[in-house]
Amino acid sequence: MNNYKSLKLWQKSVDLAVEIYKVTSSFPKEEMYGLTSQIKRSAVSIPSNIAEGAGRNTKKDFNNFLGISIGSSSELDTQLIIASRIGFINESLLQTLQKQIEEIQKMNWALKRSLKLTND
Repeated sequence: MNNYKSLKLWQKSVDLAVEIYKVTSSFPKEEMYGLTSQIKRSAVSIPSNIAEGAGRNTKKDFNNFLGISIGSSSELDTQLIIASRIGFINESLLQTLQKQIEEIQKMNWALKRSLKLTND
């Protein structure tokens, strides 16, 4: 499974990471090494783990990296909630980003399930 770029899951995850970079560019400069950095790392981790898992030799490995990607998406969601509560993003933007995260998580879970149903 090396063709990760053809996966809609990976494509949407990359789109989200790009959007996160745009959103965090307006965060206070003093947060550059704090919350801003954590949010960016979580966002980039989602498609990165999908790609790494797809490049592994087994479906079991891929499944494991998909799980890590789901964890990163949950981490990102939490960090965005914090950013909203401290006034870095508004509620409307938070909801838009959370919808994207939820869609990515659903796609990820579906792919994980399909990998468990097939043999290596």
